[in-house]
Amino acid sequence: MTIMTTLTQGWTREARDALPDDGFRRELLDGVLLVSAAPSPAHQSVLAELYAVLRLACGRHAGDDLAVLFAPLDVTLAPDTVLQPDLLVARRAAFDDRGLPGPPLLAVEVLSPGSRGIDALLKFERYQRAKVPSYWIVDPAGPSIDVFELSEGTYRRTATVDGDDSSTVDAPVAVTLTPAAWRR
Repeated sequence: MTIMTTLTQGWTREARDALPDDGFRRELLDGVLLVSAAPSPAHQSVLAELYAVLRLACGRHAGDDLAVLFAPLDVTLAPDTVLQPDLLVARRAAFDDRGLPGPPLLAVEVLSPGSRGIDALLKFERYQRAKVPSYWIVDPAGPSIDVFELSEGTYRRTATVDGDDSSTVDAPVAVTLTPAAWRR
């Protein structure tokens, strides 16, 4: 099914929410509607494994009462920007009944062939502007992960981990990342 619209920019959350529920994932980035189909099994497998790693780490970090959730879940960064990171970590108290009305502590995007430029460029810049403290870009094809931390308003790459290599990151929780372990 194809949905035709004459509105290419200037989208708001309310306009997006008025669209029919047809199974497509819809995000807003600075008023531009981004529509994507369901992810591949490889994407979901990596996402599931990374979720398990983060959930275990957040459970050990009970003092902050952190939640690990996955898309689709709205993260509202502005009236014209509602993203759905593949995975996020935020304080439980930060959520409302519509999602997360502000930046998470960590946003994770798992690359797909159709999302590479959006995740690595557009979302990277938008998460940085919203002051999301940590942003991870995971490439299932590598497999690899690039870890970015916000420093003085700019993302700095603090780790790149490939294949069987491992690296421990500290934010938002201490966790060891080994990309090859996420393949099934």
